[in-house]
Amino acid sequence: MVRAAVADTTGSGVGRSARDSDADRGVQRVGRAGRAAPPRGRAAPIQPSLRRLREFAIRPDRELGQNFLVDSNILDVIGGLAALAPADVVLEIGGGLGVLSEYLAARAAHVHVVEIDQRLRPALEDAVGGAANVTLHWGDALRVELAALRPAPGKVVANLPYGVAASALLRTIEELPGVGLWVAMVQREVGERLAAAPGGRVYGAPSVLAQLACEVRVARAVPRTVFRPVPNVDSVLVVLTRRASTPAVAPALRALVADAFAHRRKTLVRSLALATRAYDGDAVHAALAQLGHPPDARAERLAPQDFRALAELLALA
Repeated sequence: MVRAAVADTTGSGVGRSARDSDADRGVQRVGRAGRAAPPRGRAAPIQPSLRRLREFAIRPDRELGQNFLVDSNILDVIGGLAALAPADVVLEIGGGLGVLSEYLAARAAHVHVVEIDQRLRPALEDAVGGAANVTLHWGDALRVELAALRPAPGKVVANLPYGVAASALLRTIEELPGVGLWVAMVQREVGERLAAAPGGRVYGAPSVLAQLACEVRVARAVPRTVFRPVPNVDSVLVVLTRRASTPAVAPALRALVADAFAHRRKTLVRSLALATRAYDGDAVHAALAQLGHPPDARAERLAPQDFRALAELLALA
């Protein structure tokens, strides 16, 4: 699991200087040498993650939100939701022990694996060290230049660290317009927030920003027992599908949504009045009336498309 990455822009077939540049940027190309076959007569472990935890003496880092997948049965569920095809280029944020990475590598044309924890390098190399179609990116996924990833990803499939799940998903929606499908393991509260309908308790800025660009649904609950260590919270698989022919969410619209929900208990007009950016209160009142909302409406009452219309009525640039 992780929070980050560094982009690979050199393509394949690089020489010594390009490989040195890769190392400087935290990019690791795998697949230069195949892994040795297991000793004859030794049965392959049923759960690769459990073997790697023991073999490489890895202690999960709770500060990084590390809860590793150790039940391989969930992989086919993830793969089915992702509708993996041989031509797919996939971005995985949070490689962890590599169990999802190797599953993706066997079914996609290329996989970008982002991982921040260098302690996991032996485990990830054990998982995908023989896969020529995998690029490991070492660093913070919330800072990587996603647009520089080559080949460009078309899907995001990940078991996301709890602390960065919403931020990572929203960033990929914004910065990777070529991605059309996301399948992510997230904390249940995060999944429910992303898919929440207007007026709901957990409906907020992440809900609006995700749904402006995508159709969002919680696909299924995931038992805590598929992770090590077993988390204290429930998880779900959330699926996001980019809406066709939908305009990008402009910075001014993102700012409007953030300002609107900055003071949830206040009316939308009051919340915007408290924002750093100046909004014309009379214009906000008039726009709300035109959209069919009362002057004392709170942000949680507005549907995602209402915020887009509100930004247009306020002529926000």
